[in-house]
Amino acid sequence: MSWPSRNLGCCFDPSKDPAKVAIIDLRLPDRPDEVTYATLDAACDAVARGLLAKGLKQGDRVGIMSLNSAPMIAAYLGIMRAGMVAVPISFKLARETVEYIIKDADLRAVFHDHERASLVPDHLLGIDFDTADGYAALLDYGPFTAFEPKGREVATILYTSGSTGMPKGVLLSHESQMWALDTAARAGDRSQQRYIVAAPMFHMNATISVKSALQAGASMVLLPAFDARLFAQAIAKYRVTSLTSVPTMMAMLARERDLLETLDFSSVTSVMMGSAPLTKSLVEKVQSLFPGAATSNAYGTTEAGPGVFGPHPDGLPRPDTALGYPTAGAQAELREGPSPDQGVLYMKNPMLMEGYNNRPDKTAEVMYDGWYRSGDIMRRDENGFFHFLGRADDMFVVGGENVWPGEVEKLVERMPGVHQAAVVPVPDEIKGMLPFAFVVLQDGAKLDEAAIKKFTIDNGPAFAHPRFIEFRSAIPLSATNKPDRRLLTQEAEQIAGRRRAAGERA
Repeated sequence: MSWPSRNLGCCFDPSKDPAKVAIIDLRLPDRPDEVTYATLDAACDAVARGLLAKGLKQGDRVGIMSLNSAPMIAAYLGIMRAGMVAVPISFKLARETVEYIIKDADLRAVFHDHERASLVPDHLLGIDFDTADGYAALLDYGPFTAFEPKGREVATILYTSGSTGMPKGVLLSHESQMWALDTAARAGDRSQQRYIVAAPMFHMNATISVKSALQAGASMVLLPAFDARLFAQAIAKYRVTSLTSVPTMMAMLARERDLLETLDFSSVTSVMMGSAPLTKSLVEKVQSLFPGAATSNAYGTTEAGPGVFGPHPDGLPRPDTALGYPTAGAQAELREGPSPDQGVLYMKNPMLMEGYNNRPDKTAEVMYDGWYRSGDIMRRDENGFFHFLGRADDMFVVGGENVWPGEVEKLVERMPGVHQAAVVPVPDEIKGMLPFAFVVLQDGAKLDEAAIKKFTIDNGPAFAHPRFIEFRSAIPLSATNKPDRRLLTQEAEQIAGRRRAAGERA
């Protein structure tokens, strides 16, 4: 394989330090599997050769349904080296949704772990990571020259979870994703960093984190899935320097106080959180856990790339919860709002998707003259930093006033004793909609509904205060480790209905 190649499956240089550990695979935490760059490179080529030997051809689409593992990464990269299209699939979705994705993507084969074998239709080639006649038998070791893409040929399809309807397949080219990696590389030499990845590989957050670490020539600790205690123990044991996560993962980590007090996190110099709104209270918790680390709030979308914002060109410090300043070569505008400094974020950059698979109608709804309409409401401050306010789709109207759940959540989480909050709307005959808050208290905190209502009325706009509050031990998560707003909305409507029937006033 020649390097540098513009094939996304060739996102790292195997000749630079072939004996260096690329991946510490913690599928079996007591028996970590250390995979060198040379071993990973050979496995990627062996996957590509094996798929071609099975009769698959360039352009064919190949699915992956599995917990995170080193073989999964080799399959993901090897599929693309062969000129095929890698399609990671969330196995946490309902069976009928997985079946829809398999059909919509027109898959020819599926890599899977043994637990997910039953999700693979009988007519497809299933390649089991965990059996001798599966992945191990497919591997065909030997020299291989990776397919060299032309123009904006599609490398991978990521299916967005979406709040309504079936997921949409986002077509991502080799060129778009390599541009994102090149942009990340401009931050300087990161080869001595040690990353940890625990988010699922069917999500942009994890896929770009893995590829960025490999391109940098760094090492990464790979968890099969997120587990707060294992995550914390791995950070300390393997002297991880850089964390990438979604905010909910950090909130869950912060609750493991007894364990955290026994661990040494002094190696951590960087904590990046993304894929969901970030509150100041969570930033403060993270900074107390990792006092030697710089924290940052990352922003990206599957459709328009992971690296939209970065540091200020004049070196101005980024506010704690700000997303950053537009990256060089990436344009960002705020439209549809009251001023050029507040509105819906539109983006134009080389990372843009090629469209939604089989959905020209949905593509046309979000693409305008080369610009992608994100649906995210933001404001720009006096220094040009962008701040996330909420999803346009999530906004609801309370008595004629616009309310964004993320802003109410930030307000609730400012209250001493509150660990985490998730806010959703419930219907109301008079106001149209009312905020309903699910609240997780800090250990030992004693708060009631009246206290939280009073705090939000005293410290924020009265129309936005939660009319219903439900205390929970944890917030339910979606497949991508974000609060499951669809489930919470259903539960909130049921709870509000019961309370109203019992004569409670909102």
